[in-house]
This record gives sequence, structure tokens and C-alpha cells, in this order.
Amino acid sequence: MSRNKCETLSIRTTAEIKDLIRQAAEREHRSVASMMEVLVLAHAEQSGLKASAKTKKTNKK
Repeated sequence: MSRNKCETLSIRTTAEIKDLIRQAAEREHRSVASMMEVLVLAHAEQSGLKASAKTKKTNKK
């Protein structure tokens, strides 16, 4: 599923968490950013979370 990516996210974490994300990304042949998306979407699905209408933007040119 293609997504219009126009937002930036910057986080601080431990070296251990960073390494685990990197390992997971390598295992699935993904970038670290793509792996973070997969993890967040999986957590949202398991928790019954949905993006609010305010956060969904259309790409108007």
C-alpha cells in the first residue's frame, strides 16, 4: 500500500533498541524507517487504534 509521506519523525532511543530495530529491518529486507512503520501499524491494529480524520491529508497540487 503506497502512502504519501510528508511528515518527519525524530526520536531518541537507546543503542539496544536501535540495534533491535536494525536487526528486524535487515531480517525483513526493509529500511529502518519502513520497519518502524510496520511495527507501529501492527501495534495500532492489535490495539484497535485508528488514525484520526485530522491526520489524514490529501495531496492537493
